[in-house]
Amino acid sequence: MKLIVEVLLMGLALLIGAHLVPGVYIEGYLSAIIASVLIALANATIGLVLRFFTFPLNLLTLGLVSFIISVLMILLVDSMMTSFNTNGFLSATILAIVVTFVKIVLDAIFGMNRD
Repeated sequence: MKLIVEVLLMGLALLIGAHLVPGVYIEGYLSAIIASVLIALANATIGLVLRFFTFPLNLLTLGLVSFIISVLMILLVDSMMTSFNTNGFLSATILAIVVTFVKIVLDAIFGMNRD
């Protein structure tokens, strides 16, 4: 049940982020949910492999490489979906930052951090 709520909140955070960030377009809430699931899958597979191979560089940059990999996963999902579009790396970077902050607020509102 918690996983379903997490996916729904991530879709909402992505939809809010798309409305706040210029250059990002999501067709609707269903597209936002699909995009959030695909971003999570990309981060869990391709992103994990990239983070493994860039671990020393990630330590030197204090996690910046990991953030860039997350932005690249957003761009990957953008290329896979027609109902989710970003206008390039800068828009995807700002979207990743905004979605992170919106997700933190939504988790606090809906009590997702409580066990």
